[in-house]
Amino acid sequence: MRDKQTLMKIDLHSHTHYSDGSLSPEELVLRAHNHQLDVLAITDHDSTAGLEEAQACQAGQKRSLQLIPGVEISTRWHGFDIHVLGLNIDPAHPVLTQRLAEQSERRDERAQKIGEKLAKMGFESVYEDAVRLAGVGQVTRAHFARALINAGIVSDFDAAFRRYLGKGKRAHVTPQWPEIPEAIDWIHAAGGDAVLAHPARYDLSAKWLRRLIVYFKDCGGDGLEVLHPGLSPDRRRQMASYAREYDLKASAGSDFHHPSRWTELGKNLSFAEDLVPIWQNWSIN
Repeated sequence: MRDKQTLMKIDLHSHTHYSDGSLSPEELVLRAHNHQLDVLAITDHDSTAGLEEAQACQAGQKRSLQLIPGVEISTRWHGFDIHVLGLNIDPAHPVLTQRLAEQSERRDERAQKIGEKLAKMGFESVYEDAVRLAGVGQVTRAHFARALINAGIVSDFDAAFRRYLGKGKRAHVTPQWPEIPEAIDWIHAAGGDAVLAHPARYDLSAKWLRRLIVYFKDCGGDGLEVLHPGLSPDRRRQMASYAREYDLKASAGSDFHHPSRWTELGKNLSFAEDLVPIWQNWSIN
């Protein structure tokens, strides 16, 4: 399996416009082909809505590309938003579909409350603009940030979160996400592997990050995303060492949302050969 990994270009974390990505499933698949990917996981936030469209698009392509059905589930842990990737899932499994439907309702309720808070500040049109920007997908804080930028209220995403949308700010609404063990159970029920997404991105000290990883492992988690954008060489080595120390399989993904010079599908995602890949027991063609 490691021989395949060295020969194949694999990206196990990407988003479409069904969550907070800007590309349609078809556009994402075509971009994956343009960048010569062999394996791509589509992992929208709390949604599997784009998977069927992606498969339909790939069915019409001459070049091979294996699509791995996935999802990125939002959870809460000690007040932090922690994301768990479900990879190689059965997206039609009734447990998963029911729980994701409940997650969607929570997202809608949260978006409405954020919109109400912004309206009380005098920004009445921001919610409608965020809904418009979300299109077929779920309204996320990223859509609110874009709407705030479009309205000239803030200059960039950082300002939107720093002034209004971030934790403790005037338009922040604490999400009602499930606990980590619940998300892992949903993923396992659907036959998938549970991976702790972008562990180095959480605002955690080294001590607390270790606590999170240990807890994730104890709850039945399968893998750790050891490579994702923005990691320094030292942080890459640190994430790999955590995977070894806690006997977690390794995953890697671009966390692609939009075409940009900072992130790209399949870019710099090869990890050390002594790590056990999350796809070890999958049927990789």
